[in-house]
Amino acid sequence: MEFGFLDQVVFVVYALSIVAIGLWVSRGKGSTSEDYFLAGKSLPWWAIGASLIAANISAEQFIGMSGSGFAIGLAIASYEWMAALTLLIVGKFFLPIFIKKGLYTIPEFVEVRYGTSLKTILAVFWIALFIFVNLTSVLYLGATALDTIIGDGDGSIFLYSIFGLALFAAAYSLYGGLSAVAWTDVVQVILLIIGGLIMTYIALDNVTDGGGVINGMVSIYEQVPDKFSMILEKGEIITPNGKDAWWDLPGLAVLIGGMWVANLYYWGFNQYIIQRTLAAKSLRESQKGIVLAAFLKLVIPLIVVIPGIIAFVMNTGPNGEISSAFTDISFFSGNGNVINDNAAPWLIKEFIPAGLKGLVLAALAAAIVSSVASMLNSTATIFTMDIYKPYFQKRKSEKGLVKVGRISASVALIIAVILAPQLKNLGQVFQYIQEYTGVVSPGILAVFMLGLFWRKTTNKAAIYGVLASIPIAFYFKIGPNGWIDSPFFLNIPFMHQMMATWILTMALMVVISLVEGKGKNHEKSIPLTKDLFKTGPAFNIGSFAVLLIVVMLYALFW
Repeated sequence: MEFGFLDQVVFVVYALSIVAIGLWVSRGKGSTSEDYFLAGKSLPWWAIGASLIAANISAEQFIGMSGSGFAIGLAIASYEWMAALTLLIVGKFFLPIFIKKGLYTIPEFVEVRYGTSLKTILAVFWIALFIFVNLTSVLYLGATALDTIIGDGDGSIFLYSIFGLALFAAAYSLYGGLSAVAWTDVVQVILLIIGGLIMTYIALDNVTDGGGVINGMVSIYEQVPDKFSMILEKGEIITPNGKDAWWDLPGLAVLIGGMWVANLYYWGFNQYIIQRTLAAKSLRESQKGIVLAAFLKLVIPLIVVIPGIIAFVMNTGPNGEISSAFTDISFFSGNGNVINDNAAPWLIKEFIPAGLKGLVLAALAAAIVSSVASMLNSTATIFTMDIYKPYFQKRKSEKGLVKVGRISASVALIIAVILAPQLKNLGQVFQYIQEYTGVVSPGILAVFMLGLFWRKTTNKAAIYGVLASIPIAFYFKIGPNGWIDSPFFLNIPFMHQMMATWILTMALMVVISLVEGKGKNHEKSIPLTKDLFKTGPAFNIGSFAVLLIVVMLYALFW
């Protein structure tokens, strides 16, 4: 089915509406740094919850996670369901400290707890990560998806898609700051979920040629029951390209291992995620927003993983081989490898009717643009508040800080637009994201966890820990990547590598802290009291419900 006139109208109306809403809600709110970077600390819980999900869900989930559903199955949903539990931990134990300190940025906490030098090191690192990894990969994946669905997948509209997505995000986020980003996210996440559910509904209905959603779900479960296993054993699932899925999701590590390192780092100490919680009216309001986001995370696999499984079932022959002979989107690359990430584009192009296709494409664009806007705002926040303000601002000027924020976000976007097309040479972009963030996240997580909850941690231990975590991480990567064929290097899954790096980094920091501080509490340590972690009834009841649902899901699909 082609992307017709009606689809174009729906898509254009969506784009204009988002820009209009972003500019309207941010009118007169960019005069101070608090307005621009923290939305005047006025966000209600429902805006926070929606904005958290909109910032999180992007092309790497909409396209990449559907591709993982195609290759691995429901097991990839652990990233979403375990994230729901992680959000509750962040709301209960991290947010009270962050909000009490009145933070603008995560690097600012490093300065409060440790020192200025480490804060600057991490601020520069995060800016580089946002620009060279996050922004570029989101623009690349989004443009690739649009080129596949709207174009012919030959790259004819690839560059136009990158420019279009970048300009779309810039149109409202550069002017309006976090207010524009957060309030448009409310609309974006509603559209994202509706569009995703429409795609899943139509896909399930087509599995049984109009037999309905329930019959469709029963059918795919009966045809590929192994794709509904959550805790994988070695050799249980072999992907279409012949890889043992256990190496990506090694059994119980998704419940009690390395998955926690990835999730705690991402949801607890990632500026473009945590920033909207710092912009809440109050701590209780922020915590209620966290619970809403946790509930939404439980739903996300239905719209990003199940479609991938459906695409696998509909493109698999009786002998279990992939065959895409009846579609104009091929699941095979030039060298014969299976392109798992074509699952969602194939479903959209093959089955979504005119009009609705424009809505589903708008949902995909919403996922991409909301993430780009969030990353731009967070990049600007860190550069302005952690680098420009302490080192270059000669006189206090709130309008000057806002101007610097807009300029720095613009520069970041230009760099990302230039670099995004180069990612074609990397092959697996989703893996590219995981590889780069997974090398540094264990060390940073160690610095924050010990800084928050162990009062003896010293500044020198934190600096040495961050620096040492990189060679430790690379030691574990050498074996699996086959750089050096030696029994000295361990061959373990990536999740195990992250967990081992995190534990070793913390052990090193503990030793250095005890030697340097002679067992005394650090002068900048944070005194913790039971009252600090008290939560309201809404958070407690919501958290219990989320925990119960997660337990039931794992019990059902173990």
